[in-house]
Amino acid sequence: MRLALAADHGGFGLKEAVKGWLLEWGHEVIDMGTYSTESVDYSDYVGPAAALVSKGEVDRAVVLCGTGIGASMVAGKYPGVRAALCHNIYTAKMSRLHNDSNVLALGGRILGEDLAKEMVKVWLDTPFEGGRHKRRLEKLREIERRILEGREP
Repeated sequence: MRLALAADHGGFGLKEAVKGWLLEWGHEVIDMGTYSTESVDYSDYVGPAAALVSKGEVDRAVVLCGTGIGASMVAGKYPGVRAALCHNIYTAKMSRLHNDSNVLALGGRILGEDLAKEMVKVWLDTPFEGGRHKRRLEKLREIERRILEGREP
């Protein structure tokens, strides 16, 4: 799988760990930064990663900041991006199973590495269930289309 990866300074340490796991598991990783713990704005790094997902240039992305909240907000602004802020294995799994999330947002100051590793693995390995959830995603896409066309949802 081809994955984008991005973080601000608050997510940098965990991003580096995630990058190692993804490479170890055989994925192609496009690291959009940041590359240190120097204070930066999450939108400057998460935005370009989400754009790659939006344009179909990567399959999915993992984005991080201190809490994951800002990263998920930025990623969710891009058309076609279904960003999920997850704090445990269950929400990571359900974000794929029921919501077909294509961006996983994590909090670098919230999660320990062991839990984060399991979450990323489950998120990557869980397929979208489809069925009744497909209908719900179509409604989400229609809302997005209407907004992009300047019409009220």
